Amino acid sequence: MWQNICALLIISTSVFAEYKYNTKWFNVPLDHFSYHRNETFNIKYLVNEEFWDQGGGPIFFYTGNEGQIEQFAKHTGFMWDIASEFKAKLVFAEHRYYGESMPFGNKSLDNEHIGFLSSAQALADYAELINFLQGDVTHSKYPVIAFGGSYGGMLAAYFRMKYPHVVTGAIAASAPIHMYPGMVPCEAYSRIVTSSYKITDPKCVENIRESWNLIKNVSSNPNNTLQKDWKLCDPVKNSSDTNTLLEFLQSVYETIAMVNYPFPSDFLMSLPGQPVRYVCQYLNTTLTGDKLLKAIGQVIQVYANYDGKSKCIDYRNSNYGNLDANGWDYQACTEMVMPMCTTGVDDMFPPSPWNFTDFSKTCHDKYGVYPRPNAAKIEYGGDKIQSASNIVFSNGLLDPWAGGGILNSISESVVAVVIVDGAHHLDLMASNPVDPPTVREARNIHKQNIRKWIRNFRDSKN
Repeated sequence: MWQNICALLIISTSVFAEYKYNTKWFNVPLDHFSYHRNETFNIKYLVNEEFWDQGGGPIFFYTGNEGQIEQFAKHTGFMWDIASEFKAKLVFAEHRYYGESMPFGNKSLDNEHIGFLSSAQALADYAELINFLQGDVTHSKYPVIAFGGSYGGMLAAYFRMKYPHVVTGAIAASAPIHMYPGMVPCEAYSRIVTSSYKITDPKCVENIRESWNLIKNVSSNPNNTLQKDWKLCDPVKNSSDTNTLLEFLQSVYETIAMVNYPFPSDFLMSLPGQPVRYVCQYLNTTLTGDKLLKAIGQVIQVYANYDGKSKCIDYRNSNYGNLDANGWDYQACTEMVMPMCTTGVDDMFPPSPWNFTDFSKTCHDKYGVYPRPNAAKIEYGGDKIQSASNIVFSNGLLDPWAGGGILNSISESVVAVVIVDGAHHLDLMASNPVDPPTVREARNIHKQNIRKWIRNFRDSKN
């Protein structure tokens, strides 16, 4: 049994604000699905037992996603807020190939080593870890509630589906499990992004629409001053630089919409509260020429340098903000194929159709792999999950990822919670005085379901 080779080491005790935890490591197989390889490596997990009833209190288990686990522990305050009420043990597990959970050290993301990065391998890691936390017994002693946001929310739901004997129930926040090919229109994401800005100020959307051709025209001048005016780290010298800059700008608008929280946050990067409204103050009247360029430059500064720590804006490098998420591109090139496109009609971006052939070629050139567009649908059910149970899918309508989320309940035990004025997994964040009433109600629904799942677990044991 893998239990015999577990290496469990307490490395340190860390604190984020009021959150305290021990950092531990757990030994897992490199490949759960092969009997020809016996290599192992350690994944990190964080533990807090301050409020835990060891006689039978639940384990609240965060299914780590694309980034270092400390960031998700810091920004999943809902779990911390309710730990004492439920007398729960908190566990935040890091996803393989992210943070410090690297199978091959610094070489893990090299093409010859990255092939063991997949959601199925990560879920198997989590199942092994929970088995260890339960004491490797035939009958689980503690009910386990999985929590996750975004890709982590997908994993929380998939964890319950694939390992129902391990996971009692799952809170899956902002989980776009319908964002796969053929399931939702590829322009859904960009439409919701645009809607977030349009609700704030229609002029904001009009100015952004007008800016794309202006930027192209200005950047085509070899003597353009965009580097100086926008405080860019590198000049915009050719059409390739221009395309990179436009892609960067689109990601700016998309990310601001995604994390449009009512309070200041540093989840992905430091941003003010209601960041869409904040940046639209620079775009709230009809602008042209240099005035429009200056306003766009102010938006960029809010996004990339709100805390004043950046000397210049590095538009050329893929930026995941505070998340070390470099492995995600590989997952998107293999199993997590999520088509994205823009029309220029129903959204505020230049038209950019989805082309699977081009996407596949890019993936093969970069990683030597070919995407499997139906892999995740076949593995996890796509929109055919009527046999699932004990899952709450929550989505905020301000969140672009809601376009691929579950917005209608599927059964009595697979429930949809819609948060009208919520951004990306806002309901998993710590309670805040400026939270909208809808997110407070969502958290109450989460707690009602958690109580029910724990009660049913204990009743089945008795």
